[in-house]
Amino acid sequence: MAAAILLGLPLGTLLFLSAKGNPLENRYIQQLSNVFINIIRSFPFLLLVVVMQPLIRGVYGRATGDPIAASFPMMLIAIALYARFVEQSLHDVPKGVMETAESMGASTPQLVWKFIYVEARSSLLIGFTTAFVSFISYSTIMGVVGGGGIGDFAIRYGYQRYETDIMYTSIVIIVIFVIMVQWLGMYTAKRLDKR
Repeated sequence: MAAAILLGLPLGTLLFLSAKGNPLENRYIQQLSNVFINIIRSFPFLLLVVVMQPLIRGVYGRATGDPIAASFPMMLIAIALYARFVEQSLHDVPKGVMETAESMGASTPQLVWKFIYVEARSSLLIGFTTAFVSFISYSTIMGVVGGGGIGDFAIRYGYQRYETDIMYTSIVIIVIFVIMVQWLGMYTAKRLDKR
């Protein structure tokens, strides 16, 4: 989640700002960022985990059976997924907002922080909530490579030991957690939406 905010938000903002007609228009940055995001998002997540294992092993020392090692592919997919949500949210900001900021002499950081993010905050939160629900799904997949968490617990103690009650209980807990996150995200987004 931290990677989505700290790296996905700036990447999505850069994608938006470097688009044609925007303040930091740059075709090369736009295309490079798009290629990165499209490649990561198009990978089936389990295969991304497998493909990244040599890199994770080289950086961290081990690639499976450790929640920290499992966090590398999770961070990569979080960055790519949320960056795309951010870009879409910022494209929905009315052009008049940017024109107003420019007529007031706002710098690019001021344009982003005081105008675009403020206008798009509800949409950004809805995108983050949607991404968060996807991250929960991806985290359960990490159980396959011993990445820890409730997915690992459900697979190791429920599925592999044929104790279906543990597996189904884990599923119910995940579903309840997803419903709570979705409700909280949508409720907060409605409160932030001043339109």
